[in-house]
Amino acid sequence: MPKIKTSRVKYPEGWELIEPTLRELEAKMREAENDPHDGKRKCEALWPIFRISHQKSRYIFDLYYRRKEISKELYEFCLDQGYADRNLIAKWKKSGYERLCCLRCIQPRDHNFGTTCVCRVPKHLREEKVIECVHCGCRGCASGD
Repeated sequence: MPKIKTSRVKYPEGWELIEPTLRELEAKMREAENDPHDGKRKCEALWPIFRISHQKSRYIFDLYYRRKEISKELYEFCLDQGYADRNLIAKWKKSGYERLCCLRCIQPRDHNFGTTCVCRVPKHLREEKVIECVHCGCRGCASGD
């Protein structure tokens, strides 16, 4: 008889400390995904999902790099299991991208004239006062703000 594969995940030490917050954010994510988007533009329906994803990634990033409260093993576990966005965190470690809201804002292929998103422009250089990113709803994630 073949061996039965189980999907048991071995949680690293310290998981109990961050699990309630991650579960709460997962519940918010499910709620945002199931939320009716009547009367909203197609892109506006995705904005809450982007915000919650950013919040989860920022939570894990801050715990590991700023407050140093979790181990490298737990940090890698969170990245491998999809609790945080590995590529977004890699950008946050580079100068000039510390407050980046999502990766779509820096991809030139998604914008007119091959540039970055308008939310990446510092507030003092903008002509308009209130502006929202089309992709994620960000109102400004430039490091110079």
